[in-house]
Amino acid sequence: MLTPNLTVNEAGHLCIGGADTVTLAKTHGTPLYVMDENMIRENCRGFEKVISEEYQGRGLICYASKALSCMEMYRIVDSEGLGADVVSGGELYTALKAGMPAEKIVMHGNSKTNSELQMAVTHGVGRIVCDNLPELERLDKIAAASGKTVRIMLRIKPGIDAHTHDFVKTGQIDSKFGFALETGEALAAVKAASLYPNLLLVGLHCHIGSQILDTEPFAEAGRVMIDFMNRIRSEFGITLTELNLGGGPGIRYTESDDPKPFSEIVRAILSAVKESCASAAFPEPFVLFEPGRSIVGGAGLTLYTVMAKKEIPDIRTYVLVDGGMCDNPRYALYQSRYEALIANKADAPRSTTVTIGGKCCESGDLIGEDMPLQDAENDDILAVLATGAYNYSMASNYNRNPRAEIVMVRDGEARTVVKRETYVDIIRSDI
Repeated sequence: MLTPNLTVNEAGHLCIGGADTVTLAKTHGTPLYVMDENMIRENCRGFEKVISEEYQGRGLICYASKALSCMEMYRIVDSEGLGADVVSGGELYTALKAGMPAEKIVMHGNSKTNSELQMAVTHGVGRIVCDNLPELERLDKIAAASGKTVRIMLRIKPGIDAHTHDFVKTGQIDSKFGFALETGEALAAVKAASLYPNLLLVGLHCHIGSQILDTEPFAEAGRVMIDFMNRIRSEFGITLTELNLGGGPGIRYTESDDPKPFSEIVRAILSAVKESCASAAFPEPFVLFEPGRSIVGGAGLTLYTVMAKKEIPDIRTYVLVDGGMCDNPRYALYQSRYEALIANKADAPRSTTVTIGGKCCESGDLIGEDMPLQDAENDDILAVLATGAYNYSMASNYNRNPRAEIVMVRDGEARTVVKRETYVDIIRSDI
């Protein structure tokens, strides 16, 4: 099994966090997102532990809520002492409604609207990460009208090759995010930000990409950013006190994936930061990290009902399910690989090779191709593993399919945290 929270019971059924997935499917219906709360909490504590032990607690873990945004997730991470990274007014609204302290929220986004900036300023969000020069000007005006001084960070492109999919690389020069180091754009942005009377530049932010399986790209980003902070001190006399190194640690989606432990990645980053600071005689900054996938990805799975098996001789075998790209678009977008199994036959060998197809009216509506699977029959329950991140978040109502329910499992007991949508929900905004 990909993660230790997945087991097989005496009936041969797949279990997650002690809960029988076949029973969950029968009780709650499918498609169904299932999250293991204990594993989520363990992952949160793992990040916190490294900050405490390696950096004397001088940092903040901010859950990157774009991975899975719902009120219960904010309640969980808040109860574990984490902050939150939000990238839209909707995520900010959800976090605030869940009781997340505004001062522990970091507001991101490369194209924030005035209403989103106003919302962040009104509620006292702890840090706003600014992405471009027009945003600085708009935010300064909003802050002035609100009678507030706003703490900001600048998003920097450090020019690091993260060795990941082109669509999820964000730290290279050709990216829609942030200010580039190579062109001098970043230095000019620092000078501009320092002149706005209602903005307080406290630090820098970078994010080099997602699903990164090694430590060195993260460590190199830390070194590059400290070097730039030292250059800012030399040229402008400004000593920035905070450094946000984003997120991006990868998880195990398939048996062949070999991600480094999250603790090893954070230790490598902190070591690089401390060494660079010592070399430059630069004061060690307060450090923020924004893990998302690495907190929830492996803690979740999705359950489907097999509707049909279609064999095309000498071509392929399709296993068709009652969900698809509307609840998991990642294969259509990135050709993301997953492991799957028949939950009610989890003790049987995966002796067939299939393509899992969804119900949407698109040829590209696939969850995976050439996937090993037990022999599938109608009404079997299919489990797709490691779907806790970016599945519900990216779900849609394409073909007017209702979005699936989310249940949270803790010590074998399940509770609904996001209700299944109905057809009434789908037409609610229609006129």
